Amino acid sequence: MNIFGYLQRIGKALMVPIATLPAAGLMIGIGYAIDPAGWGGNSPIAAFLIGGGGAIMDNQAWLFAVGVAYGLARDNNGAAALAGLVGLMIFDKLLDPGMVANLTNTTVEALGADSVRAYNGRLNALTGLIFGVVAAEFYNRFHNIQLPSWLSFFGGRRFVPIASSVAALAISLIFIIVWPSFYNGLISFGKSILDLGAVGAGIYGVVNRLMIPLGLHHAINAVFWWDVAGINDIPTFWSGVGELGVTGMYQAGFFPIMGYGLPAACLAIYHTAHAKNKQKVGSLMLAIALTAIVTGVTEPIEFAFMYVAPALYVIHACLTGLSLFLAAAFGWIAGFNFSGGLIDFVLSFNTPLAHKPYMLIVQGIAFAAIYYTVFRFAIVKFDLKTPGREVDDENDTVATEEGLEERAAAYLKALGGEQNLGNIDACITRLRLEIKDVAQIDEPQLKRLGAMGVVKVGEKNLQVIIGSEAELVASAMKSLTQ
Repeated sequence: MNIFGYLQRIGKALMVPIATLPAAGLMIGIGYAIDPAGWGGNSPIAAFLIGGGGAIMDNQAWLFAVGVAYGLARDNNGAAALAGLVGLMIFDKLLDPGMVANLTNTTVEALGADSVRAYNGRLNALTGLIFGVVAAEFYNRFHNIQLPSWLSFFGGRRFVPIASSVAALAISLIFIIVWPSFYNGLISFGKSILDLGAVGAGIYGVVNRLMIPLGLHHAINAVFWWDVAGINDIPTFWSGVGELGVTGMYQAGFFPIMGYGLPAACLAIYHTAHAKNKQKVGSLMLAIALTAIVTGVTEPIEFAFMYVAPALYVIHACLTGLSLFLAAAFGWIAGFNFSGGLIDFVLSFNTPLAHKPYMLIVQGIAFAAIYYTVFRFAIVKFDLKTPGREVDDENDTVATEEGLEERAAAYLKALGGEQNLGNIDACITRLRLEIKDVAQIDEPQLKRLGAMGVVKVGEKNLQVIIGSEAELVASAMKSLTQ
């Protein structure tokens, strides 16, 4: 499989953890709207919602480690998810500043503030994704491994968390050595563009989005939004003591992207999805688009296409940079405490340092048109496998042209007939079957019928991946064999 095919698999696997993020964003957004000044300090209801949403948003590394491992595993087995969790647990412990100090025979203070800051940023989308992928690959390679009889208990799926643990030790050692330099190098880059004005704001916008897949946008955000380099853009904007038309320029350009551009991209993804998938894709795109509009939480949208269409994601990063440049150059300013959504826009509209914020609406409408046009053209022109356009969805379409009973009969024949089957069951996308003689299986015919894959689990179990109608086909097969 080429790199782009593998990235598409990762993109599909990410749909598992991403599905949890819109609910988190809305909980935090509503809680913040109830108590924007105290962030829950003045309202138990706000604290309850913000705490609930934060439990998800603040733990994306864990969600990715488990969800990606599960999604990439050949049969979506829980052993892969467990291995992803175990790997990240080891990494989290070994890169704790106190543990690093102990391992290097020094003190936390001697590590230096920069290194401590880097190690404290160890749990992010990048590290979660790494351990999810590692766990899935170990599962796919070793879930059927046979060990000597005296070690047989640790064979098969039980071997996967063990292998992932060993890999986690090696990965952790590498990160202990290189992570501080990489993390702080990003911060140094941010500091180097401070004096470039609107151009610097545009460069920051591009880099900010390019860091989202790595989970390192927080490092560069610290340079511009907080007091790492003396800019402190967010607190200064809300305190009202900055420079009108300048303070807030590292925030304003995000509003046209988060509230307009990316929701328009969702519409393009929905319109270009295959007809049979439009309802499913539409409900997902509507949820994540509304989350972006109201709260400014855009990761669910971005992770939906960044791996399946990386070139399109680079275009998105450049458009974000353009938006920040334009807003800064024209002095159209609004600010946020949480993110660039409707709630923060309304709250900041009449603050002392808000400057022509209504023009961000005009800019947003223009960027919505640009995003929709660019995304729809690129998806169709280059046949990008955005949600609802995956290869297996196309195979599903071929497989559903016949009646359900006819398809079930055809699958039975390709599986060696009723006499070759024991138990017939199904999960969301797979037929799960007990087979008496695997030699009677006609795999090429199964593929012609629309199966995306055939997975042999031991000598007597078979899984046939046929898509979302697996349960219906299994039920029809049971009826034909009774």
